[in-house]
Amino acid sequence: MPSICFYFQVHQPFRIKEYSFFDIGNSHVYEDETKNREILNKVADKCYLKTNQKMLDLIIRHKGKFKISYSISGTALEQFEKYRPDVLHSFIELSNTGCVEFLSETYNHSLSFIYSKSEFRRQVTKHAAMIQKHFNQVPVVFRNTELIYNNELAVFMEDMGYKGVLCEGVDRLLGQRSPNFVYQPVGTKTLKLLLKNHRLSDDIAFRFSDKGWAEFPLTAEKFKNWVHAIAGNGETINLFMDYETFGEHQWESTGIFDFLDRLPDEILSHTDFNFKTPSEVIDSLTSHGIYDAHSFTSWADTERDLSAWLSNPMQQEAIKRIYSLEQDILACGDLNLQKAWEHLQTSDHYYYMCTKFWNDGDVHKYFSPFESPYDAYMYFMNAFSDLESTLKALKESRISMNVNHYQLN
Repeated sequence: MPSICFYFQVHQPFRIKEYSFFDIGNSHVYEDETKNREILNKVADKCYLKTNQKMLDLIIRHKGKFKISYSISGTALEQFEKYRPDVLHSFIELSNTGCVEFLSETYNHSLSFIYSKSEFRRQVTKHAAMIQKHFNQVPVVFRNTELIYNNELAVFMEDMGYKGVLCEGVDRLLGQRSPNFVYQPVGTKTLKLLLKNHRLSDDIAFRFSDKGWAEFPLTAEKFKNWVHAIAGNGETINLFMDYETFGEHQWESTGIFDFLDRLPDEILSHTDFNFKTPSEVIDSLTSHGIYDAHSFTSWADTERDLSAWLSNPMQQEAIKRIYSLEQDILACGDLNLQKAWEHLQTSDHYYYMCTKFWNDGDVHKYFSPFESPYDAYMYFMNAFSDLESTLKALKESRISMNVNHYQLN
């Protein structure tokens, strides 16, 4: 019996303001609170509240047969707490249905696994505590930032006690195989992989309103036919996408909410199909073979690799400088400095610095709050310079105090 596994990423970064060279040493506030609040309010009204209500209606209408999952970054949850508690409450309502699974991820939606395993572990643990606090769930399935994945990550997550990981179904790694099965990572004993079916996922997330697409318009009935055609050639159809697909990336006027409203009816019209959460898929299916990812993959851009965040010297320098502060930041005991450092780890900052062209470049530009990737780099590095100098001054002050204390005694 093939299952539909819906997973949605919910994330909002703390965006950096236009922090100039002259702000260094004079202001320790790096974030654009006005813009962060405005963007969250816009997305909350266009997507989060409307889509959460639609999901709740669908769960009730189908008497628990419709199931979904989310990973909500720690930075998004912080903003819900700060600006829109009504959005947080609407996710709690979904959690209370028993038909929604909340997944684990890095708290700050960071690239920490690549640069610091200790910071990665700290963020995953912190995020899991936040999920338990709000949704009374202990996450057992992990999705890394933007589905960044390799074999080493899978082994690490199994050692942390997780039973499953989500990742992109990359064509060059699958070869002639289908993403519509559960796979086992190299080097693990029991952990299982759920691979995104990127064609069907992107039909909804990216192509839904594209009038130049040969399949436009996409109806629930048409999509149902594509899904049902997999019967006998797959066991789980993993539809992974940004939650902002509904109402923000695909505006309400495109008919995306009508599509979502009808889709479960169409899928369930075939008695052999059902909806399952990632944990239910993992518990009910055996691995169909080995999925071997030596190099990092992701769901971003055409390359499905790390180039969205690390393809140019600006990005590479910025992120290496941030992780160079780890030991001193965590030792300083200043919670405000630590929080600023954590927020600067968020992958979006490096995404904004990307200098790609054509379609991928247009997507980066769409999400960026800055005029150019060079502006994104400049403001980031100015903020970093202030953070670094503030940390250094604090460290020197404490050394001086210790020396004076020793001399007095």
